[in-house]
Amino acid sequence: MGRIELIQGDITVEMVDVIVNAANRALRGGGGVDGAIHRAAGPTLLAECLLLGGCEVGEAKATGAGDLRARYVIHTVGPTWRGGNAGEARLLAACHHRCIELAAGLGCVSLAFPALSTGVFGYPVELAAPVALGATRQALAECPQVELVRFVLYDARTYRIFERALLAD
Repeated sequence: MGRIELIQGDITVEMVDVIVNAANRALRGGGGVDGAIHRAAGPTLLAECLLLGGCEVGEAKATGAGDLRARYVIHTVGPTWRGGNAGEARLLAACHHRCIELAAGLGCVSLAFPALSTGVFGYPVELAAPVALGATRQALAECPQVELVRFVLYDARTYRIFERALLAD
């Protein structure tokens, strides 16, 4: 089964097959991780995204990676936090699972994820981390060709929360 790694850093410089983008439904770039990935990838990423017709929450779509070191960017739309009773955990798990399935279908063996939905979408990191890690473990068990999932966490606080969640499981 594939392994899960945690690092603190900048997802746009990762040398993996797939960088996962915390996208919005329109796939037109935005702030946070999404904006950083679009800036680093260059204009071809947006041009490809515009051909995809958007993306629903919990789903994922792939494009080339433009100027990034990765081969692909998989865009996924995480849930907006609405208090925890609107299916947020199910949708967040679906994002991770679908990205890993899509990467496996593209012949990829390594992915880098940000902490999906924990920025402007407001999902509390303490609640998101165990959902993300659990869904990733399950997807890795179902997609044995994927060897590595690396969570690239922007700040020390988020890293510590993910680390605690990983060690607790």
